[in-house]
Amino acid sequence: MILEQAKNLQIYNSLSGQKEIFKPIDEHHVGMYVCGPTVYSNVHLGNCRTFISFDLVFRYLKHLGYKVRYVRNITDAGHLENDAEVGEDRIAKKARLEQIEPMEVVQRYTVDFHNTLGKFNNLPPSIEPTATGHIVEQIEIIKDIIDKGFAYEANGSVYFDVLKYNSSNNYGILSGRKLEDMIANTRELAAQSDKKNSQDFALWKKAEPQHIMRWPSPWSDGFPGWHLECTVMSTKYLGEQFDIHGGGMDLKFPHHECEIAQGKAASGKDPVNYWMHANMLTLNGKKMAKSTGNYILPNEMFTGDNDILSKAYLPSVVRFSMLQANYRSILDFSDEALLASEKGYFKLMTAINMLDSLPTSNTSSVDVETWKNSCYTAMNDDFNSPVLIAKLFDAVKLINTVNDNKDTITKEDLSILKETLNAFVFDVLGLENANSNTATDSSSDKLSGTLELLIQLRAEARANKDFATSDKIRDELAKLDIELKDGKDGTVFNL
Repeated sequence: MILEQAKNLQIYNSLSGQKEIFKPIDEHHVGMYVCGPTVYSNVHLGNCRTFISFDLVFRYLKHLGYKVRYVRNITDAGHLENDAEVGEDRIAKKARLEQIEPMEVVQRYTVDFHNTLGKFNNLPPSIEPTATGHIVEQIEIIKDIIDKGFAYEANGSVYFDVLKYNSSNNYGILSGRKLEDMIANTRELAAQSDKKNSQDFALWKKAEPQHIMRWPSPWSDGFPGWHLECTVMSTKYLGEQFDIHGGGMDLKFPHHECEIAQGKAASGKDPVNYWMHANMLTLNGKKMAKSTGNYILPNEMFTGDNDILSKAYLPSVVRFSMLQANYRSILDFSDEALLASEKGYFKLMTAINMLDSLPTSNTSSVDVETWKNSCYTAMNDDFNSPVLIAKLFDAVKLINTVNDNKDTITKEDLSILKETLNAFVFDVLGLENANSNTATDSSSDKLSGTLELLIQLRAEARANKDFATSDKIRDELAKLDIELKDGKDGTVFNL
């Protein structure tokens, strides 16, 4: 059942540059494609931010009741070292340097990718196709584009004719670039280039003798262009036109621009209705780069094995920190920001764990239904997770005031509160409860065990009327921003 709130969902469409009411092609189904990783190295945090952002989109659409087919590819061939389409395939280069088979590289880093996203509690996509698994389909679409006059063969390679396409379409419709300006700002083609125009891009590249990854085609033994795989796999599994295409902001041009051109050239239709782009992630206010040392891998954050952060962080804390910024905003990671996120995360989990013991009354002094609607309003505003999180902390305040008998809540309203919190915290935001059996970090278990021991010692001190010791435990913990709350069902801690 599609929830009534789905009618109000607005998505920022990069194609139009504004928020638009979401209207899927099929009112009960959503087709979503997200550009996946090129698997030649460990997945980095910037990639994780993108995939967590679209995991949020996937989760919320499912929560609204849509049947979602989420397709995310694995690029295991065809991605050259730069967009000028020169140099080696990134995977082949890694294989050559390590003297192993390219598919060993692919396997190693695909496993790392899946393991890392699993720690972040990302849901797997509905379909995860690979470029090498769709070589035949890529060759067929190249034939089709050639037949329609939008591509040409030169010395065994095939290039998309951007000028020919632009004569009847708009190459630059997504990025806002004008082809005339691109031509004016481009140096003349080198004499050895096979391209007619500098803006043309490869659909098929003839493999040089030293190139490891190659397949037979009507034009040469070679490999497909990087842009082509996404056009082939998105349309194969979602149709010639589908609802949402996502990826990082860095893919808008040229990758997504080329996807639009290829799709329109092949089918005559605009392939995607809503283009979504996640913004970049920085570390301590600077671009992450291995060359400068301003760089950290996800697993190094989880283990604390790094020289940048002061401690290890739970994957759910890192995920929570990412979701405290809208996916279209630049997100900066720092030790200070992560510490603040960790404190907020544990406050949220502590409050949720108090729900089952909250006292109920005949009347409610709070408007739970209005609060629930505000959560949907936040998410319906282009998946505005930071505003949603602010609404969740409104619920934390409510839980604490009810627990302190400063507010009242009926059994029915408590049920709505509990159901809504669980839905948005766990199903939509995808967080895991650090105080439940799903916790994955032993440091969290040790912290909880230590606090429970201190609470037990304090209870024994109070029972023995040793109030000096009891108060000392409470006050020393308060100095560490750990609050103890005494209730009829015992004492709980709030980080």
